[in-house]
Amino acid sequence: MATRRAGWTIGGCLVLTTLAACGGGGATAGSGTAPPVSGTPSPASSPSPSGTTPPPSAALIFAEEFDGAALDRTRWNVEGPAFHVNNEQQRYIDSPDTLGFARPAGAEGGALVLRPVWRPGFTAPDGSRADFVSARIDTANKFALTYGKISARIRMPAGSGLWPAFWLLGYGNWPDNGETDIMEYVGERGWVSSAMHGPGYSGNTPIARRFDFPTGEDVTGWHVYSVVRTADFVAFSVDDREFYRVTKADVERFGPWRFDGPQYVILNFAVGGAYPNGVNRVETPYFGVPQATVDLIRAGTPTMEVDWVRAWASE
Repeated sequence: MATRRAGWTIGGCLVLTTLAACGGGGATAGSGTAPPVSGTPSPASSPSPSGTTPPPSAALIFAEEFDGAALDRTRWNVEGPAFHVNNEQQRYIDSPDTLGFARPAGAEGGALVLRPVWRPGFTAPDGSRADFVSARIDTANKFALTYGKISARIRMPAGSGLWPAFWLLGYGNWPDNGETDIMEYVGERGWVSSAMHGPGYSGNTPIARRFDFPTGEDVTGWHVYSVVRTADFVAFSVDDREFYRVTKADVERFGPWRFDGPQYVILNFAVGGAYPNGVNRVETPYFGVPQATVDLIRAGTPTMEVDWVRAWASE
C-alpha cells in the first residue's frame, strides 16, 4: 500500500501523515524462521527509565496500556485455530485460558498475559491435531504504521523451544507484503533476535541479527523492544540500545524494499516450530520442544506478559 498524504480519508480509514489507522487485504505469514546472525550490541544514548524515548518530532498515536480486565476488540483481533505456519506445535484459540490480564510485579499497571496450555488431542477445523493451544492477537484493519516508532514492554519465561514474538506485517500476500520481526525469542534466555522478510529474503533471511543481553540481564526481566521505521532504514533496539540498523540499500542487495507501506502489530506465543528447532535441534517429544519445556507448559508456568504497546508517528 502506497504512502498517503496527511488528512486523506480513504475507504473510511483516517490516514495521518504516513500512519494508516486501518487497512485492507489479508496476510499469510508466520514470524520469521531465520537462525540469528551474531552481532555485538552497539549501545545508543542512555535510555529513559522505562525505555520509551520517542524519535525526534514524533506524535504518540497509539497507546495500549492493557490496564483493563478484557481485550479491547476495537483495537485487537484474536487469531483462531485455522491459522497454522512454520511447523509450530500449537494451535491458536480465543479463550481466557490462553489470553488474560494480570497486574504482575514490575508492570506499570496491568499487563496482557499470553499463555500456552497443554491440551492433548486438540483438533483444529482442518482436522489437524495439536497437544498445545496458545494465543495470538493483531491490529490488522484497526491500526497500522508506516514511518515512526513502535515499542512494547515485555517479560518472557525461560524454556527452550518457547517462541513468543512481537512483530509487524504488511497487507497482502507474504513475503511480498514485508515482515518486520521486532523481537523473537526461542528459549535461549540470554538473547533475542530481530529480522526482516520480503521477496528474495524470506524464511531463512540474511537480514537478521541477535541482541545479547548484558551480564546480569535476560529475557525474564522487563524490557522494551522497539523498531524505528523511516523511508531509508529500519532500526531495532532493546531498552533504547540500538543494536541493528538495516538500510534500504542493505535490503535491495537481496530483493525489493517492502517497508514503505503500513504494517500492523502482532503479539503471539508459539510453541516449537522451525526457528526453535533450528536453534535447539530438538525433534522429540515435539519438533523444537524438549520434554523439560513440555513439563513447564503442563504445569502452567510459561507466560508472555505485555505491559504496554505504544507507537509514535513521524511528523
